[in-house]
Amino acid sequence: MKILLIEPYFGGSHKRWATELQQHSKHEVELLTLSAHHWKWRMHGAAIALAEKYKPGEKLPDLILATDMLDLNLFLSLTRKWSSGIRTALYFHENQLNYPWSPTDKDVYLKRDNHYAFINYASAMAADKLFFNSAYHHAAFLNELPIFLNAFPEPNLLNTVQQIAAKSSVLSLGMDLKKLELSETQILEKPKRAVVLWNHRWEYDKNPEAFFRALFEIQERGIDFHLVVLGEQYAQYPKVFDEAKEILKDKILHWGYVESQEEYAKWLHIADVLPLTAVQDFFGGSVVEAMYCNVVPFLPKRLAYLEHIPDALHNTFFYDESDFVAKLQRRIMDVKYLRVMNTRQYVERYDWSNYVAIYNQTLEMV
Repeated sequence: MKILLIEPYFGGSHKRWATELQQHSKHEVELLTLSAHHWKWRMHGAAIALAEKYKPGEKLPDLILATDMLDLNLFLSLTRKWSSGIRTALYFHENQLNYPWSPTDKDVYLKRDNHYAFINYASAMAADKLFFNSAYHHAAFLNELPIFLNAFPEPNLLNTVQQIAAKSSVLSLGMDLKKLELSETQILEKPKRAVVLWNHRWEYDKNPEAFFRALFEIQERGIDFHLVVLGEQYAQYPKVFDEAKEILKDKILHWGYVESQEEYAKWLHIADVLPLTAVQDFFGGSVVEAMYCNVVPFLPKRLAYLEHIPDALHNTFFYDESDFVAKLQRRIMDVKYLRVMNTRQYVERYDWSNYVAIYNQTLEMV
């Protein structure tokens, strides 16, 4: 089967997912992409740019698999001479109905933000099949959709919610986790004190404010620890990172994004605990990567994180918002406990070696 995979925002986890699916799938996967810049313009204009860019050869695709950043209706209308009759699927890495907007985004004040969610909704109506990267994401989208549509005048199209639900399912993120494995000679010796890890994007939705404020408070209590800060940094990022770099300077083992996969893995393997404070995470790829390297996650009882841990162990790995700092302090102080835990076992199912067969079969059935 030939699959045309369309990714208007070809960067970060989107890029990894697309290229790894192309590498591991038994099907022929052709990528049609644009660079990961200007996400709003991608949602508006990528369909036109990619429709002009794609030159179908003698063998047309059997399936068009697009991600949520594409206006699927616009793309199909511009390519109808060759795309008519081809089955379509939409993969939701995130969606604009549930994604928390930055408080500094001008579109919120100008009441222009609903249009991006409407593109997601209209694309969902056009696709033959919808896939969500987690059960949390699936439920969040379907629960929010009637609320979103009710905000519009009659006809408010509420009847379409069931249509979308009927063709929706969960297809978790496949990940090349085995790339994070290192030999014994590559793994650095762990320091005496616990190593706290941040390995997410430097953005507001990951809530770095709560993460670093907790560490400031624990440091003030005289508790010693080390800190590794990774993750992509953009031109504009929350200023608490600059504050933390100064306040926690004596704790820092590493600070900033690393290009090398091996170096990234090296820092994951040296870390002990991963406190999560995010306000939104539709899957949690950085959490899964850390857990694969046996970093113990410390998670809020919400979002997609609940799916990564067996129910019987939720009390071990999750916290209530009211006891976050106190419980994190206990985790940091009990470093021997952290270092005997095997968290890889809970997430290794996401590795492509275990998961690609599910992708192959699922995409064949669209």
